[in-house]
Amino acid sequence: MTFPKTKACWSSFAVVLAAGFSLTLSIDPVAAQATKYPLKLTNCGRTVTFDHAPQRTVSIGQSSAEVLYLLGLADKVVGTAVWFGPVLSGYEEANARIPRLADNDPSFESVIAKKPELVTAQFQWHVGPSGIVGKPEQFEELGIQTYVSPADCVGKDNSGGGDGTRGTLFTMDLVYREITELAEIFDVQERGAKVIADLKAREEAARRKIAAGDGKVSAAFWFSSAKVDVDPYMAGKNSVPGYIMSVLGVRNVVESEEEWPSVGWETIAKADPTIIVAGRMDRRRYPADDIAVKLDFLKTDPVASLMPAVKQGHVVEMDVQAMQPSVRVVDGIEMLADAIQRFGLKR
Repeated sequence: MTFPKTKACWSSFAVVLAAGFSLTLSIDPVAAQATKYPLKLTNCGRTVTFDHAPQRTVSIGQSSAEVLYLLGLADKVVGTAVWFGPVLSGYEEANARIPRLADNDPSFESVIAKKPELVTAQFQWHVGPSGIVGKPEQFEELGIQTYVSPADCVGKDNSGGGDGTRGTLFTMDLVYREITELAEIFDVQERGAKVIADLKAREEAARRKIAAGDGKVSAAFWFSSAKVDVDPYMAGKNSVPGYIMSVLGVRNVVESEEEWPSVGWETIAKADPTIIVAGRMDRRRYPADDIAVKLDFLKTDPVASLMPAVKQGHVVEMDVQAMQPSVRVVDGIEMLADAIQRFGLKR
């Protein structure tokens, strides 16, 4: 793992990033056009075809479901699975009416029992070449199309198992592509354009709030740990948290290309991050999924408790959906910007 880059590099990166945001926001959205069926799209290396807007969809992954909700398509969703926490505010009633097939990984049988025309997935881990729920070909044999979030396959290699490796930095453009393509599949392009415009505006406002840093502030994002006393899963340099930090000019102390590498606390302590971001979730696959367990560890572990970020209270609790490719990423940008300001670290 390598650490600091020069201040000049970070300043130049911030200028380029700011210019990119300004250019993005200055482009007027193209007038939405109705979908022409049959519609063919390339999704994670496969061609998927839609003869009409799907009427029955199962979403495997909280983000996948929430994108459909934002597009006004809750009435087309007949089942969901893989939840990390509460649904987006404002969609509680709609979500409560939709059967939850599993909090974590659903079975292939439970998915096809809902007779979907489309299965959307947040991760190839669930629906992909080695999908634990099912492979795209298995669904296709039953006349069911699949759509996996581009954020989990574009610029990312999942063939090595685990959480995969990103060769390039995640950007929100991948989430915007998902929103755009799902809006086209369901012929709700205007709704998709509005969702994207709102997210871009919020992202730009958060960036401007702290005028973008220059790498003086650093951070480490802790997702979870297989066991409390083993090396934690920390965000790699090209991960979603890597993007959150890049938007705000914050330096990631972890330089691995793995999405969530295991990094020892001694290594993290040596890197001395200014801020530690701890993931908060309802999932309980591992003991450290519990935010209370994380906070207690930081206060009592002989190494972690001596870190300046811990002693100064520079610990941020963040919904893990904001730390994964999803519409919640903008929430994470806003939360980190607020924390930097609250901690008095703003330039």
